[in-house]
Amino acid sequence: MSGAVVPGPTPQWLLLDVPGAPTAARRLQEQFAQAPRFALFEGTEWHGLRAHGPLLVDLRPAPALASLCHLDAAAWPGLLLGSAAPVGQLLAHLRRMLTVTLGPHHRALVNYYNPHTASYFFDGCDAGELSCWLGPISLLRWFGGTWSDRAAGSQGWQQLSNPGLAVPALENEHSLSDRQQLRLQQCLLERHTWQWARSTGRDYRLLWDYLQQGLALGFTEQAVLDGWLWLRLQYPNASPVPGFKGASQGEHLEHLRRLWQGDQG
Repeated sequence: MSGAVVPGPTPQWLLLDVPGAPTAARRLQEQFAQAPRFALFEGTEWHGLRAHGPLLVDLRPAPALASLCHLDAAAWPGLLLGSAAPVGQLLAHLRRMLTVTLGPHHRALVNYYNPHTASYFFDGCDAGELSCWLGPISLLRWFGGTWSDRAAGSQGWQQLSNPGLAVPALENEHSLSDRQQLRLQQCLLERHTWQWARSTGRDYRLLWDYLQQGLALGFTEQAVLDGWLWLRLQYPNASPVPGFKGASQGEHLEHLRRLWQGDQG
């Protein structure tokens, strides 16, 4: 991915992340009623949520909106797409991208249209996988980055071009690669750390180190991991110890709490 926009074809479409900017759909109707839009969830298993889901917006009748997408990207979040495909073909492909499989037994909805998620989702692809996932999309552009980038204030324009390799078409409920799964797991952990940093006012990097310590101690359940973060903030100089044999995650955390409270007594 590139941190700056490379000159190239002008994107014709905005896949608007309405869930990430709930007022954007209203502004779109009020200011750019002439721009055709299509609900991405229409006709899918999330049809009932289509009014609150992402919108594919045709930018060609609304050049002012296309300019705003670059000048005020935070107000119009999502993915800018370049594609010569008919809208029906493009929509069908984008809808196939929504549902993925994780291993043999799990399905998931991926909000790849969110600029943060996109920064992990597409980063997990090699050239062949990217050719498959992009399909009829020749150009993909968005303003954002990882949650770590956001915490550091280093978000920027990202751009991907379709490598165009001869690969099979994207399947329904396509499987994520191992690397994509790892990158999306990283997305969840970094987002959680960013939310903690925002709510506590503590340094993101410090909290990330604490979260990594907690995972190394086996605290993988969210409630226990959150409990660990609170405890670690209270006792920044204490030394973590491994859990005792047969202990649950909660018991291990409680053991640390009593140990550290005793040391402070």
